[in-house]
Amino acid sequence: MAGTLLRALLLLQLLGGGEGKNEELRLYHHLFDNYDPGRRPVQKPEDTVTITLKVTLTNLISLNEKEETLTTSVWIGIDWHDYRLNYSKGDFGGIEILRVPSELVWLPEIVLENNIDGQFGVAYEANVLVSEGGYVSWLPPAIYRSICAVEVTYFPFDWQNCSLVFRSQTYNAEEVELVFAVDDDGDTISNIDIDTEDYTENGEWAIDFCPGVIRRHDGGSNDGPGDTEVIYTLIIRRKPLFYVINIIVPCVLISGLVLLAYFLPAQAGGQKCTVSINVLLAQTVFLFLIAQKIPETSLSVPLLGRYLIFVMVVATLIVVNCVFVLNVSCRTPTTHAMSPRLRHVLLELLPQFLGSGAPHEVPRAASPARRASSLGLLLRAEELILKKPRSELIFEGQRHRHGSWTEPGRRLPRDPLLCGCRELRGREHARPGGHRRGGV
Repeated sequence: MAGTLLRALLLLQLLGGGEGKNEELRLYHHLFDNYDPGRRPVQKPEDTVTITLKVTLTNLISLNEKEETLTTSVWIGIDWHDYRLNYSKGDFGGIEILRVPSELVWLPEIVLENNIDGQFGVAYEANVLVSEGGYVSWLPPAIYRSICAVEVTYFPFDWQNCSLVFRSQTYNAEEVELVFAVDDDGDTISNIDIDTEDYTENGEWAIDFCPGVIRRHDGGSNDGPGDTEVIYTLIIRRKPLFYVINIIVPCVLISGLVLLAYFLPAQAGGQKCTVSINVLLAQTVFLFLIAQKIPETSLSVPLLGRYLIFVMVVATLIVVNCVFVLNVSCRTPTTHAMSPRLRHVLLELLPQFLGSGAPHEVPRAASPARRASSLGLLLRAEELILKKPRSELIFEGQRHRHGSWTEPGRRLPRDPLLCGCRELRGREHARPGGHRRGGV
């Protein structure tokens, strides 16, 4: 008994399912037996088809500043009325929606006009939903790569204004009219709809505004009636934290090091040049990183790039200054001769502006005669014979030019230090048992 009842229930279910399929098949033949997808759904040629458009943004994938392209993932909601697909659900088993392939239905051919890769259409040809009364809805997904002119003046604290321009590819404004969709409350949805549940936040850009506007372009007397465009504007703001930490803060800290070159003494001229050149190379690396990020345009230069160029110029001037100071500080009377003009500037004019003058001579007190120390004379003789001024090593070739070199055969002036050395050696030989080291 139970088995017979179960078989009866399964038979009723199969009959009910078959009846539903037969109703959909009957509705399909009723709508599409004499349907032509190439004709506009109008009864008169002068009638206009009203197309309702709604764009839902699901992901702001990227903005490539170098190529000036914006990549977005959207859903395109398109609704219109087709009188040829009109039916009553009471005549077909209460069917409210019939899903059919998009190639079987007339489509308004809405495309993205300002695309950059030649992909005008959608990414997936989704099914078309046909409702009671001849209302047609189509919601295909799309990934668009559109043109976006990048303004880099305030990089990385910049805003970008990117647009998505939609229009019908083959129909003019008198044949197809584009309008904004209306929500359940009757308000016009003129902005790009962002679904908070499906939207994926971008790590570099934040969307602040996304308004839309409809423009109708008149074609003139020769070009026809023109067309209608729906322009959505994406105003996005860059999140600057990454660039602040990795570029701006290191750049400012390294730029401050160039000032430390002036705190080094004049004798450390080589170290001063090294510090300045290292800062110059570091700023060049940062400028190269910025040049890789921004587009190759001559319309504007980012303020950060101008700052880096300014620091590079300052570092270059500091290097030149350090070289000049090093050259002057290593000059001595035995290597260079000061010209009368330079002597007049440094010793007469410059002290007047600096408020300085020659120090007053203080008479020295007469010191009592001291017994000459043998060790002191030896140390002084060693310094005179073995040591040579650093400037004479640098400017050895200039001694002949400025007359600091003594000609052969010319009698040198009597040096008391050398005389003291000879006197000391004479005393050593005059001692009893005195002899040279290594001899008898």
